[in-house]
Amino acid sequence: MTISADDIKGLLARTIDPYSNRPYGEHVKDIAIDARSHVSLTFMPGYPIGLSKTRMLEPLSVALEALGVASQEVRVEPKIQTHAIRAGVQRVPGIKNIIAVASGKGGVGKSTTAVNLALALLDEGAAVGLLDADIYGPSVPLLLGLDGRPETKDGKTMQPLVGHGIKCNSIGFLVEADTPAIWRGPMVTQALEQLLRQTNWGELDYLIVDMPPGTGDIALTLAQKVPVSGAVIVSTPQDIALLDARKGVRMFEKVSVPVLGIVENMAVHVCTNCGHIEHLFGQGGAQRMADEFQVPFLGQLPLALSIRVDADAGRPTVVAASDGVEATLYRQISHRLAARLASLPKDMAGKFPSVVVEQRRTPQ
Repeated sequence: MTISADDIKGLLARTIDPYSNRPYGEHVKDIAIDARSHVSLTFMPGYPIGLSKTRMLEPLSVALEALGVASQEVRVEPKIQTHAIRAGVQRVPGIKNIIAVASGKGGVGKSTTAVNLALALLDEGAAVGLLDADIYGPSVPLLLGLDGRPETKDGKTMQPLVGHGIKCNSIGFLVEADTPAIWRGPMVTQALEQLLRQTNWGELDYLIVDMPPGTGDIALTLAQKVPVSGAVIVSTPQDIALLDARKGVRMFEKVSVPVLGIVENMAVHVCTNCGHIEHLFGQGGAQRMADEFQVPFLGQLPLALSIRVDADAGRPTVVAASDGVEATLYRQISHRLAARLASLPKDMAGKFPSVVVEQRRTPQ
């Protein structure tokens, strides 16, 4: 059986990438077929693929074999682009995309989720930073096992601390651990803008921002001033948490920030002794909320003792148990949010030449 380029293009058009839920063909180039039915092609997704390359390519590999391809070579060359932000907000030089991780209320595991998602993206080959925007309750230093203060080389800017490969900055590095930040809203937003814009982040594909809980003045102001490409909402399944999570979705809608999806944390508890499964905080609430707002449901995370133990030890689950079930769930969620961001409009600023209007004088 002779396989043509049209056969391959047709296959690519109907075979779905499991991370983006889009046909592989949208990001494939350089299709070549030799006389022995060996197929080679280049897949250029808009999101990072490293550790998960085999799993991501599995549907494509199976489909090519079923078509009769004798052998195949699929080169993966991720192309992470800069995506659009709300008009009038100044970008941070060197940072392609800022992703806000938010929740309507505290206590739903937002910070732990943000750190593990950042580490999962790093493992896939992306350059990742993490900004702890929770001035009143910074927890990222503990979660990343970091201590000390940022250095400065010029007296004006700060060098981020690095934990498990993640560039990080937090107010927790600048004040004593047991000293409360007794600041009003304007002081908080000014401090966060300084942490964001006066940190030498270098070149980053993603900066994850662990937002303060709630939807009050501070969170709203940050959402307006930070050049966010997209937001992730973290909630537990229970109604009282979802009530506030809905406000979080509405807040980002009002400031024209796309919601990349919803993560349901503490969705299920599995007894470590007998394996009994319990939905302690209800079941399916975040999925129903995602359907209601027509935003992606990125996945569920369990209420697991190991996640808490890993976090308290400064070695988040993606690092401490990288091959475990919980780490795999974090990775799957990170794939979906990165793929969702990749589907959004690109930043076209700087793509067009400047238009200069000159007034010519008429010769006298």
